Amino acid sequence: MRRITFLLRPSWLILGVLVVAFAYLCFTVLAPWQLGKNTSTSHRNQLIADSVRADPVDITTMLDDTAGGIEWRRVTATGSYLPNSTALVRLRHLDGAPGYSVLAAFALSDGRILLIDRGLIAGVDGTSRPPLIPDPPAGPQRLEGRVRMSEGVTPGKDPLNEDGFRQVYSIDTTQATSVLGVPLTAIPTGDRGGYLQLSENQPGAFSPTPLPQLDAGPYLSYGLQWLAFGIMAPLGLGYFVYAEIRERRRDKAAAGPTATEPLEPASGPARETPRDRLADRYGHTRS
Repeated sequence: MRRITFLLRPSWLILGVLVVAFAYLCFTVLAPWQLGKNTSTSHRNQLIADSVRADPVDITTMLDDTAGGIEWRRVTATGSYLPNSTALVRLRHLDGAPGYSVLAAFALSDGRILLIDRGLIAGVDGTSRPPLIPDPPAGPQRLEGRVRMSEGVTPGKDPLNEDGFRQVYSIDTTQATSVLGVPLTAIPTGDRGGYLQLSENQPGAFSPTPLPQLDAGPYLSYGLQWLAFGIMAPLGLGYFVYAEIRERRRDKAAAGPTATEPLEPASGPARETPRDRLADRYGHTRS
């Protein structure tokens, strides 16, 4: 038992607490965080891949589905754009330059109104100033696009009127209802209602918002790395404890029966004792 009493020293106690806390965070926070991101990204990629292969369905089938629809599903919508319903989403980019997403309201044939993302436009001459935006075509239209989930509202980022346009910082159906002043119908997609993102070459569309890359990213490897770190940290601590015990045994064996001899012989240099070797490792302490 006396061989491990050194573990009660403050330095060893602090090291042990830090190792245990680090391993706990690895297994309960850091690894689940990365593995969860890998799961959600893989699920999103599968939905996008399925939507590419699937034929579009009429949007009304999703609106009438009380169980909720699937994000990224390809749909068609028949109706007409509402006049004077343009709004811009700030802080977007197109080809590396500042830009905007253009929103509009679209009234279906049955009277329900959807929020439409018409696509991206670039700022004037590479600046953040919006260009003149043509109104969407009037009259009956048939649109094709993908269902997207609302992005939510960022606290402190309130809508504003600037450069002659109503502007927001995110695409959110609830917020757009008050900004546009029309009763928008949210597409059921889960916790947050969705909107329709136009595909390429649709009536009133600009540059389509690109689909995410179908790549799960490094989240799985990061999660496995955190699990490995959580295992290696206690093993490393165990190795240092073992090395310390082994070193103390060597010191004791080297001392042997001469441990009772005087510290300073009558002649010759002073002999190093186990006490001196311990002091070299931990610093001199009082008896």
